Amino acid sequence: MGHYVVTIQRQFGSMGRPIARKMSEILGIDFYDRDIVEAAAKQLDLPVSVVKKEEERAHTQYPNPFSRMCFPLDDGTSATQDDIFEAQKKVIRQIAEKETCIIVGRCADFVLSDMPESCHIFIYAPYKTRVYNSVHSLNLKEKEARHMIHEVDKARRSYHMHYAGYIPSDPRFKHLLIDSSFLGVDGTAEYLAELVRRKFG
Repeated sequence: MGHYVVTIQRQFGSMGRPIARKMSEILGIDFYDRDIVEAAAKQLDLPVSVVKKEEERAHTQYPNPFSRMCFPLDDGTSATQDDIFEAQKKVIRQIAEKETCIIVGRCADFVLSDMPESCHIFIYAPYKTRVYNSVHSLNLKEKEARHMIHEVDKARRSYHMHYAGYIPSDPRFKHLLIDSSFLGVDGTAEYLAELVRRKFG
């Protein structure tokens, strides 16, 4: 197979990240998620201690580990977020140019929209399924799960609209939208891996 990049945007609780991880195992390639933000912070010469302090502060403000997902770039100023986003774009492009991989979130579909050998996917699931997944796979209480689904999805839409100019699920900018509840995590990963093989093989 030639050089390519798969980008995945997803609803909270749709199991997008586990699916991406499983796809990476099947295809034998790496996948990147929040580590892109950390790499971008390093490019901006933010000391590791400062990044760690920000993470600890986020945990203090938002005790649940998933709460920080409401703020893809943490809760800094818009100017800081813009700087990090620009650095993040650079990191995504560097990774995409260097290796075949899967990139989750981070507006990667927008950043790599001009890359010919790319596949952009959006993973969703019915609300009840996402609540179930959040409770049984992410160990959230049901009330907390419902709150996180609402808040994280809203934050992701807002973030994506702000930087990309369209919402993550906009079919005009995706090659495939898929309901992960139809085949489950493993089945969805296998289906998507086969799709990638057929396209880039």
